Amino acid sequence: MSKKSRLQIPRPTARPGEEPDFSYLDLSPAGSVDKPAIDSRTRDIEHLASGLIRVLDDDHTAKGPWNPNFDATEMQVGLRWMLMNRVFDERMWQIQRQGRISFYMQATGEEAVSIAQGMALRPGDMCFPSYRNQGLYMYRGVKLVDMMCQCLSNTLDMCQGRQLPIMYHSKSGNVFSISGNLGTQYPHAVGWAMASAIKGEDHIAASWVGDGTTAEADFHHAVTFAAVYQAPVILNVVNNQWAISTFQGTAAGQRRAFAARGLGLGIPGLRVDGNDFLAVYSATLWAADRARRGGGPTLIELVTYRGGPHSTSDDPSKYRPQDEWESFPLGDPIERLKQHMIAEGHWSEAKHESLIDELRSEVTAAWKEAQKHGTMTEGPRLDPATMFDDVFAETPRNLDSQRRRMLEVERGE
Repeated sequence: MSKKSRLQIPRPTARPGEEPDFSYLDLSPAGSVDKPAIDSRTRDIEHLASGLIRVLDDDHTAKGPWNPNFDATEMQVGLRWMLMNRVFDERMWQIQRQGRISFYMQATGEEAVSIAQGMALRPGDMCFPSYRNQGLYMYRGVKLVDMMCQCLSNTLDMCQGRQLPIMYHSKSGNVFSISGNLGTQYPHAVGWAMASAIKGEDHIAASWVGDGTTAEADFHHAVTFAAVYQAPVILNVVNNQWAISTFQGTAAGQRRAFAARGLGLGIPGLRVDGNDFLAVYSATLWAADRARRGGGPTLIELVTYRGGPHSTSDDPSKYRPQDEWESFPLGDPIERLKQHMIAEGHWSEAKHESLIDELRSEVTAAWKEAQKHGTMTEGPRLDPATMFDDVFAETPRNLDSQRRRMLEVERGE
C-alpha cells in the first residue's frame, strides 16, 4: 500500500522540560578527516562538507592533519581574546539589565569563530561580520571604550546615534558595518572580493551569517556570484543550532549539512567543529590560501551552539531545554583550549583565573571612561543637528529648511 504525501514540519529534538538531544549531529572523531591540497577539485573533496573537521579530542589532545601546531604564545593570544570577548559580553549584559543601555547580544559559546578566524586572516583582508562577531572587532583593534560608546549612542558613538547598539564598524580594522537586515553582508563580501580580484590584489573577503540566514535570498545570490566569478571569498555559516527561536532544521539543516550548500555550484564546503579553536583556525587558513591562489570561494559551516539568549529581548527557556548548552557535545571553546594548554604544560588554573581578573579590570575601566561621554540618562548628548549630516553629498533645500527650523526652536525663536 502506497503512502500518501504529507507536509513535513521541521521540529527540534527537544523542547522545554525535555532531555536535550543532539543525536542529529553527525560527529567525526578528532583527526579522522583528511586535509587535501588547496588546489583539489571540488568534486574530489565533497566529503569535507559532510564530515566534521576536528583537532581536539575529548581528552583535549590535538590530533590529525588539521592540527596547526601552534606554539604556546599563539594559543595564549587566542585564549586571551576569547576570554576578553566573554568578559566584555557578561559586563555589557549586566549593564543592559540595569537599564543603562537599550540592547545587547552575547557571543557565548561562539568565541572561537571570531577569534580563530580573525587570527587566520591577514590585516588587509576585508571582513563583513554578523552581529555576534564582536570578538572580531576587538581582535582587529577596536577599543572597548569605542564599542561601549556605540552601545550608549553617546557623543563618541562611531555611528553618531544612527545604528542599533552592537552595530559596530571599523574602517582602520577593515571590518564592514554590521547590518540588522540579515544576509546583506554576504553579497557585499562577494562584491568586494570580486573588486579585489579585478585590481590584482591578494586580499580576500570573509563574511559570516547564521544558519537561519541561509534561507534568505541574499545568501543564494551571493553564493551564485561567488561561484560564477570565482571570487576570493570565505563564506561562513555559523550553525549555532537556533535562529532566534527557530531550530536550524527550519532552514533545512536536518536535510543536509549547510557546508554542502555550495557543492552544486562547484564551491567546496568545509564542515568544522566551531568550538575547536585549532580546527577553526586551520580550516580558515586553508580556505584563505586557496582563495589567494586563485582557487575561488569556500563555504565553511562552523558547528557551534548559542549558549545564551538570542539577545536581551529573548527568553530561550520558552523554546529549548534550559540545560541544553551544558549538554552540547562539542563543549565550550574557551574551556577546551584552556584544558589543551594545561595538558601541554603551557597554562594553569591559577593563570587562567588571574587573566580573567585582569580582563574584568580592563572592561571596568573602559566602562568608566565610556560613561564620561554620555549615557541614556545623563549627558553630554549628541548634537541633534548631526542627523542632517552625511545623508546626501549635497544637502537638499528641504533638509536645510528643516535644520534651520530645528535650530530656531532650540533658540526659542
